[in-house]
Amino acid sequence: MLFISNRATNILALILLVIMFSAAFLSMKEDSLTFDELAHIGAGYSYLTQKDYRLNPEHPPLIKDLAALPLLFLNLNFPSENQNWVQKENPQWWVQFNFGRDFIFRSGNNPQKIIFFARLPMLFVLMLLGWMLFKWAKELGGNWMSLAVLFLFSFSPTFIAMGRLVTTDVGASLGAVLSTYFWLKLLKSQKKINIVLAGLSFGIAMLLKFSLVLLIPFFATITVLYPIVFSKKLRRHLFLGITAVLIGTIFVIWPVYSFHTANYPPEKQLSDTKFHLAPNPLTPVKNLTVWMADKPILRPLGQYLKGALMAVQRVGFGNTVYFLGNISSSGWHYYFPIIYLLKIPLALHFLSVLAIIGFLWKAKLKDWLKDNFDIFALFLFIVIYWLVALSGNLNIGIRHLLPTLPFVYMLAIFGIKKLYSKISFSLKPAFLLLVVSLFGWYSFSSVKAFPDYIPYYNELAGGTKNGYKIAVDSNYDWGQDFKKLVKFVEENNIKEMRLDYFGGEDPEYYLGAKYKKLDPKDLEETPKGWIAISITQFQNSSYYQSWLKNHDPVAKAGNSIIIYYIQE
Repeated sequence: MLFISNRATNILALILLVIMFSAAFLSMKEDSLTFDELAHIGAGYSYLTQKDYRLNPEHPPLIKDLAALPLLFLNLNFPSENQNWVQKENPQWWVQFNFGRDFIFRSGNNPQKIIFFARLPMLFVLMLLGWMLFKWAKELGGNWMSLAVLFLFSFSPTFIAMGRLVTTDVGASLGAVLSTYFWLKLLKSQKKINIVLAGLSFGIAMLLKFSLVLLIPFFATITVLYPIVFSKKLRRHLFLGITAVLIGTIFVIWPVYSFHTANYPPEKQLSDTKFHLAPNPLTPVKNLTVWMADKPILRPLGQYLKGALMAVQRVGFGNTVYFLGNISSSGWHYYFPIIYLLKIPLALHFLSVLAIIGFLWKAKLKDWLKDNFDIFALFLFIVIYWLVALSGNLNIGIRHLLPTLPFVYMLAIFGIKKLYSKISFSLKPAFLLLVVSLFGWYSFSSVKAFPDYIPYYNELAGGTKNGYKIAVDSNYDWGQDFKKLVKFVEENNIKEMRLDYFGGEDPEYYLGAKYKKLDPKDLEETPKGWIAISITQFQNSSYYQSWLKNHDPVAKAGNSIIIYYIQE
């Protein structure tokens, strides 16, 4: 393989990150406010300005804090007297979305400024993740491997789609990469700096998404295995691992949650905790969390545990979703394998097959774990994460698998590198041509998706235009095409539009009296005139499927909002 200098490698890496940043930034301006952003932006601003964590506790604060940071300089109005903020009774789940709508659209603020500036920090989280992947891959396999891994990341439709939005999934990927990188550093060298960095990165990961609590059994496993494999002292490694966790808890999680609960009345935190955790089946942990909720020193950790338990509840209870022609809230064990197969560019699947051949062909098991412990760790994290994902009922998007994708990229390129080293010299040019062709196909899939990355589906699914037949929600329709619907209404001089919208925007703010809410449960017959329905709502409703089966859409707003005109 051709030699490439460190300087050339760094320049090419910078170019890849600039390409990704440009694609994300330019497409970001086209997308309307998506469903989860409505809750996250309002909650994040309340955290920084009110030091009160009553909103959106089922997600840790760090991503929301970053999104809200630029908003502090916009002189915004905070609806402190709004009923959704005051919450005199125990809060319902929809309160956080209602508050977000009130804050962004109904408090005299500029919605477009809020959405734009809240999304900007997400792009830098995306770039930081790319840089960490590049750095780690370079240490594992050299310059070519680092560029190949960064290439897969930079042209990933899923990472570009989610990396522009105020959501926690790309942040979770960063947390998984960052904390695993420094934890492996700790296992290899017990320097004080490695203990501190492992602890701090662990704490940061815990503040990015609650699904990363899976790092705890993962770290426990590799912390036990490492001294066994390398004939080191097990007791010392366990002690250092526990020390790192304590550092993360005491110096990262506790102070951050302490800040966020400073003005959260203890009696309200207690009542909210009891209400939110009432259905939780983990009774001992639930009781401990409730007990901690109003204790001065323990309140911050109690709020953290409350959020983690709420996340467990959400995964267990699931959402009512559409998948392959069926509607269910109990989930499907085959959901994530099929979504992964159809939402990830097909070229990556072929690259993964080559990598598997590279790992298995002429494999020498003796001392393999000792020579490839980092690679084993990447694989182990994927296995643990997938096992939990397959057992849960929350089937709402490929985005929930994002923390595993950086590890997939590194394993794929490492395996291909192994295969290249094992094949005969005469086959190497043809093999390189095959790999380069697959990379070209992979990048073409991404470029072709611009600027509509959210609904991307690969060729096996029939492409993006047919993806809604597989699954919707954040896989296809998260409300991102609302601006295009507004444009359609204006261009066609429509006086009234009945709308069932799934997303974060406020239709009344943009359409005024033209907007009429459409709810199929309140209607006895198909309404007349102009009708617009988000494809998520359409696929989730047997009402629409029945009423509109004899009517063809007259237009679409983007990929995700179907428009009908029913004659009077």
